[in-house]
Amino acid sequence: MKLLDQNKAPLFEAMKEYHNKNIIPFDVPGHKHGVGIKEMTDYFGAIMFELDVNAMKCLDNICNPIGVIKEAEELAAMAYGAKHAFFLVNGTTSGVQTMIMSVCEPGDKIILPRNAHKSATTSLILSGAIPVYIQPEINEELGMAMGVSLDEIRKAVAEHPDAKAIFLINPTYYGMTSDIKTIVRIAHDNGMAVLVDEAHGAHMKFHDELPLEAMDIGADMCAVSTHKTGGSLTQSSILLLNEGFIDSKRVKTTLNLTQTTSASYLLMASIDVARKQLATVGYEMLQKALNLSRWARTEINKIPGLYAFGKELIGTSGVFNFDETKLGVNVKKLGLTGFEVYDTLRDEYNIQLELGDMYNILAIVSLGDTEESIEALVSALRDIAVKYKREKHIIGNKGILKNPEVIISPRDAYYSRKKLIRFEDAEGEISGESIMAYPPGIPVVTPGERISREMIEYIIKLKEEHSLLQGTEDPYVEYIKVLGG
Repeated sequence: MKLLDQNKAPLFEAMKEYHNKNIIPFDVPGHKHGVGIKEMTDYFGAIMFELDVNAMKCLDNICNPIGVIKEAEELAAMAYGAKHAFFLVNGTTSGVQTMIMSVCEPGDKIILPRNAHKSATTSLILSGAIPVYIQPEINEELGMAMGVSLDEIRKAVAEHPDAKAIFLINPTYYGMTSDIKTIVRIAHDNGMAVLVDEAHGAHMKFHDELPLEAMDIGADMCAVSTHKTGGSLTQSSILLLNEGFIDSKRVKTTLNLTQTTSASYLLMASIDVARKQLATVGYEMLQKALNLSRWARTEINKIPGLYAFGKELIGTSGVFNFDETKLGVNVKKLGLTGFEVYDTLRDEYNIQLELGDMYNILAIVSLGDTEESIEALVSALRDIAVKYKREKHIIGNKGILKNPEVIISPRDAYYSRKKLIRFEDAEGEISGESIMAYPPGIPVVTPGERISREMIEYIIKLKEEHSLLQGTEDPYVEYIKVLGG
């Protein structure tokens, strides 16, 4: 690969050049540089709308990039150590869908952990692939799924030698990673591709004290959410490819099945600038984020009833490495659920966390955090631990993510005849829909799985905690579609 200058941001620079020409627009978008939507330009400022432009020769086209988008993608590929990069404007969801659809045809098997994001489930429906679920390790004290063990991988590969790929998460939402380097070797020795959901790892490449990024350790494809931890705008991501097992032309064709033909240049330019920043000053910025997170973890662990978990988990429960910028705090010894602490921090302390679950809360520490923001979080947790602690045993979700009984493929379930029944009466039925709390977007049940009493009780508990549920046609999850009728 030719050496490229990471100080350049070719797409962003081309947009600024276009803006400086003061071109009179008779193309879309119809707001015509913001003139047609005055209320928003008054609030946000005109320049954002002046740069909200459509595909044209000087700005290239995402569906077949040959100009500045291609150059920006080449810079991203080099920054991440990949052969190819594809900009995404529908989040890492579109990247996960493209990865699986590029490798799997209807009826092909794919090995994946059951704690994968809902985008993996939708990919199974779109591709027609058959899931072979491997059980992630469960840390019952924390009440969460961790990484996958090598024994589980080897067992799945031995039992399903015809599988086309292994799908992995690097890192999990809470920052745990599996031994992906060894898993890549096992997969390739058995003719399987390795696909990685790196939604929460866009930053890891750029600091040597963070877990290894998938492209560096031989994975074939990975999708990274630059908008989550890399600094770009929400909905922008990158799909990375190490060509060998998977042809780049097939990936491009597959991506264009679902990729918009009207990609936002604001989103794409933000990827370009975020990549430039990560590649040139990312190490220094991430060092600051690590220092802040480490300080917060130390201070939180001085607060009675709270446990901010970290690198001490390495070597236990399927944890090969840990991303310290994920500031997860177990709160159950306060007699509070993570949902309650999440709501209290938002409603009473003006602090928005990434998520809360039954036992834990999660704060993302990233490029934009400051000493003041971290101190505010720690101070609020100290206050909550004094004001709200109560004697109560929190019943968590131990084992809920253990592999369910898969009766038919997600695709077949999606297209099967269904009937609507009360969710509380659905035990033993085969689900025709998914149900998940969002975030993190990991399904409790997916199409084609048998609904268990444990699933029902857990969903009821999530509803009692006012968790944001989605997946069913019924927005209140009182009813669910199951196979039959």
